[in-house]
Amino acid sequence: MAVSPRKIVHVDMDAFYASVEQRDDPALRGRPVVVAWKGARSVVCAASYEARRFGVHSAMPALRAERLCPQAVFVPPDFVRYKAVSRQVREIFARHTDLIEPLSLDEAYLDVTDCKTGLPSATAVAEDIRTAIRVETGLTASAGVAPNKFLAKIASDFRKPDGLFVVRPREVLDFLEPLPVERLPGVGKVMQQKLAELGIARVVELRAVDARELERRFGRYGRRLHELSLGIDERPVTPDRPTLQISSEDTFEHDLTLQDLAPHIERLAGKTWAACEREAAGEHGRIARSVVLKLKTSDFRILTRTTTPAERPASARGLAEIACMLRSRVSLPPRTRYRLVGVGLAGFVDRDSHEAQTELFHRLA
Repeated sequence: MAVSPRKIVHVDMDAFYASVEQRDDPALRGRPVVVAWKGARSVVCAASYEARRFGVHSAMPALRAERLCPQAVFVPPDFVRYKAVSRQVREIFARHTDLIEPLSLDEAYLDVTDCKTGLPSATAVAEDIRTAIRVETGLTASAGVAPNKFLAKIASDFRKPDGLFVVRPREVLDFLEPLPVERLPGVGKVMQQKLAELGIARVVELRAVDARELERRFGRYGRRLHELSLGIDERPVTPDRPTLQISSEDTFEHDLTLQDLAPHIERLAGKTWAACEREAAGEHGRIARSVVLKLKTSDFRILTRTTTPAERPASARGLAEIACMLRSRVSLPPRTRYRLVGVGLAGFVDRDSHEAQTELFHRLA
């Protein structure tokens, strides 16, 4: 008996942070808005479509955005407001399905194979969601509908902004055929170059290469590339993914030495600890076991150092002490300077399980 394909919707809010700012301040509408703190080390969080016409995009240095678009209006981010709107949107999703997998504040996968509202198709669900978002939040969203997650995500980008694109099961191979390989998940600049060296620039050319040859060259990801070229993606929509890491980081106005980082590590440890306490107080009561120190050098090299102490940190101060200690595991020359530091907690486990194991250890000791 044939299994019916899944019905997946990927919803992506249009220029989310910038759109919230334009909605809440009529003076910003129609103007190039850049959501970012001004400063030499700041990066763009979001750009309105008016700003994007000048080449401004998220993750770009704010100084470069200012050069590209001198008339841009810079607005500092307000994540409290953005999270509130994101919750509104999530409530709209939940009317249709419980299978919601958020990717960020502004996008999510939904499995609507068994829709709670009884709408006749995934396309109808996507249209209903987009209409509700417009009416209830005053914002627009784009959506992609497809038999699996990776196709739905590609599709949602095809009619941006404020659009809907549908890939039906019978259309999958034709839809993928002309696409450049960089549209496939995991194909960044390095993999794109490696494929180009093999004469592969489009999905149709990738599809023509034997799966065993791709696997020989690229390992397990080669097999994955072959599957993607055929539109195969069996990953389910996974709601409420467990927290893997909570962290806080900061980019400095001026590069600092390793020894200069202590006060910044202490401050970031406080922020990370507060966020971790909220996680521990939540429904699942998960706690972290590992401490992570992240560093970025002045030449953009990223380092991480992690430790799992016998006793998990009991306070923000304890977290800061362990994170500061991790600096001793950095073997770069003392003159090395750093532009960013981050402090994180990882290795989350259920509180009940952790406490039971700790009690057993003490009994056996």
